[in-house]
Amino acid sequence: MNRVYPGGSTFPKRTIRARRAGLFLIAVMMACPLAINDAAAKTPAEWFDDVTFAGQVEGGINANVARPANGINFGQFFGDRANQAQLDQLTLTVAHAVDTTASSYDLGFMIRGLYGDDGRYFNIAGITDHLMSSRYQFIVPQAHIDVHLPWLTRHGLDMQAGILASPMGVEALDPSLRPFYTLSYTTEYSTPFEHVGTMFQWHLTDHIDALFGVDTGNQVSFGRGDNNRSAAGYFGLTASSLANGRLSLTYLGRVGPENATRSLGQRANSAQRYWNDLSGSYKISDRLSFTGELNFLHDVGLRANTYSFVSYLSYQLTPTLLLNYRGEIYRDDSGLLVTTFIANNAYMQATLGNPTITQSAPPTTYGALTLGATWRPALGHSIKLFEIRPEIRFDRSLNGTRPFNDLRNVGQFTFGADAILGF
Repeated sequence: MNRVYPGGSTFPKRTIRARRAGLFLIAVMMACPLAINDAAAKTPAEWFDDVTFAGQVEGGINANVARPANGINFGQFFGDRANQAQLDQLTLTVAHAVDTTASSYDLGFMIRGLYGDDGRYFNIAGITDHLMSSRYQFIVPQAHIDVHLPWLTRHGLDMQAGILASPMGVEALDPSLRPFYTLSYTTEYSTPFEHVGTMFQWHLTDHIDALFGVDTGNQVSFGRGDNNRSAAGYFGLTASSLANGRLSLTYLGRVGPENATRSLGQRANSAQRYWNDLSGSYKISDRLSFTGELNFLHDVGLRANTYSFVSYLSYQLTPTLLLNYRGEIYRDDSGLLVTTFIANNAYMQATLGNPTITQSAPPTTYGALTLGATWRPALGHSIKLFEIRPEIRFDRSLNGTRPFNDLRNVGQFTFGADAILGF
């Protein structure tokens, strides 16, 4: 059924709350002068020699033979417009990497701009959500200061502060870092995307890191760009290079109110959302690798839960051809989380609690199977990356609901393909 998210009275005026902003601003102020002093050991020319510039273009199409009346592939963010070719991403990145193994302070940064269809879903309220209202939008998915701090342990502590990509989950916004064109339900509905805040990675041992941080919430910022008055934060552990370098594991938890006061009233400031994500990858052989992700989300304000498991297999058939598999079981026990956003700005309007037209299904257990390939030929030194990735995907309701193809079908076939060019 079509659903209109509830609205409310005029959004209350409020200033930036210093106690929340200060949590990461103070850390930046304390750490940056030390790192700058160490970086000053290099001449300006030497430091700027390490600044990198990169660009990437991705375009694709996601075909649906059922031709849904509303033109939308239900439950899909990337490639959500059925049978329409699109520019997914045009990104430009300027960065100075930090040496995370250094025994002294080190300072770096990253600034990335993105224009394209994917920008609609990775916006941050109060920063870029009002720049464009068309299908193609400009966003700043990353703009942060990076500091390496040789504190506490032999390998020290790394800090990022600013606009950050969420560290939770297997699949990333950058298409070159994920195996498929489309995203899993778990990535879309049970992991956050973007933050304004600070993240720390504390290197406890050669193989184990602690992760923690604080931010304003998922895809919100300050003042009118926030949907409630409370902060959120991460905690977790990652273990790498286990089992002779074949195994890595990551657990990340997250706690904080994520619903809008326009939707839930003042209760939104204390109604916690609990995110839990456990992922691991194992290199079975030189050609075959397995990745698994187990996720649980509980939202107190919505009285909603999601449970999911995603499995991935990748097989290197030839030096230039990779075969990929993804299988997922995803349970939305309230019908409130899995939502398709019809209008170009519907996703961000819903985040802020503003009225907007969406499409959703009753409580549903979703099954999804995706098969694909990545062809990656070498094109010379001037082209850093070239990939073509066809995929076939079948989604189905496992409990008899009809969420797909404009609420007509139990299942949905899509045939997608994208191409990525990096330079």
